[in-house]
Amino acid sequence: MAGISGIGMDKSTLQLIFDPFFTTKEKGRGTGLGLASAYGIIKNHAGMITVYSEVGQGTTFNIYLPVSDKAAYRDVPIETGLVTGLETVLLVDDEKMVIDAGKTMLEKLGYRVVVAKDGAQAVDTVKMKGDTIDLVIIDLIMPGMDGGKAFDLIREIQPAIPVILISGYALSGQANYIMQRGCNGFIQKPFNISKLSQKVRKILDEA
Repeated sequence: MAGISGIGMDKSTLQLIFDPFFTTKEKGRGTGLGLASAYGIIKNHAGMITVYSEVGQGTTFNIYLPVSDKAAYRDVPIETGLVTGLETVLLVDDEKMVIDAGKTMLEKLGYRVVVAKDGAQAVDTVKMKGDTIDLVIIDLIMPGMDGGKAFDLIREIQPAIPVILISGYALSGQANYIMQRGCNGFIQKPFNISKLSQKVRKILDEA
């Protein structure tokens, strides 16, 4: 359960909050995809999310996920099977939580990490430091310049640089089109350190 105090939402707003691109924020301050992404991820795990809100009081979200029927074994250390590296990775995402978690995981795997908060900043970073960057990991949906446009511009600057696309949505639509244009890999969010380590090492070794 997650609760926030604040202005709350009326019934008409509540009916729209899980729709992609719906936002109550002012223009340029949000993509309207946060709750839509959360809804999709929860549904993919056979769960459900409910919301209760009162105007002037705040909003409460309840998330329900099924209990696994598999026992959890911890005899083997969770780090087993991780593959590491020493290369430099440019991590691009507009969500601070994703940047912080991704940076921590990559650094734990031995990589040097440069971060950018949107597509435009990523392109500028590649212009300035492209020769020192070995891999770009970039989010698909971001305000301003999205991952697809940034991917095209990055490839114009550094045609051989490998790129991994990340998204809270499955590989379809725009993401699939970017893959067809030569993007090297795709990881669906949320991802764990094991999945990240395997994909990053595979793409770097193939580059």
